[in-house]
Amino acid sequence: MKKLLLTSAIILTATVFSFAQTGSGSAEVTLNVKLNPIQTIEINPATSNNIDLVYDSEADYADGVEVDIPDHLVVYSTGGFAVRVKSESNDIQRAAGEETISASTIKVQASKGSTSPLAGANYNNVSLSTTETDLISSSTGGANKTFNIKYAGIGNDGYLNKYFNDEDPTVYTTKVTYSIIAQ
Repeated sequence: MKKLLLTSAIILTATVFSFAQTGSGSAEVTLNVKLNPIQTIEINPATSNNIDLVYDSEADYADGVEVDIPDHLVVYSTGGFAVRVKSESNDIQRAAGEETISASTIKVQASKGSTSPLAGANYNNVSLSTTETDLISSSTGGANKTFNIKYAGIGNDGYLNKYFNDEDPTVYTTKVTYSIIAQ
């Protein structure tokens, strides 16, 4: 009986050892990391969605007015990107009439916000129009980068005779749209 157990143990050990030797010592898989471009843009909820350029003095009509909005835009991009801006219309109509002012009399300018700057970012001063125009471009991406936006209306008495006494103040309104694309 001892011989039978010893013989069985030897045969079993030899069988297991032979199976272990016949398999390969390694196995391979191909791992792919697939990165898709992600770009998001939003108006910072801490800033206003209504921008008012208010002319209420002779100096405002003569010099123009500006409104600076710190950290107005928030951008997330996995790589290089461009932020574009456009106006809903080229001729901004007043709320209570048919009169218009040209969207091109309004300038939009970007600058770096309070988050760390992006290396190689370019900022443009853009006249509004219905054509999307690059406001910010960057060769690198970033997470939740903020940008200051300045809105400026013309001076040189360019809006004289654009006030009408059936509306006080006279209001001209357009939608400004920001978009982001991968570069």
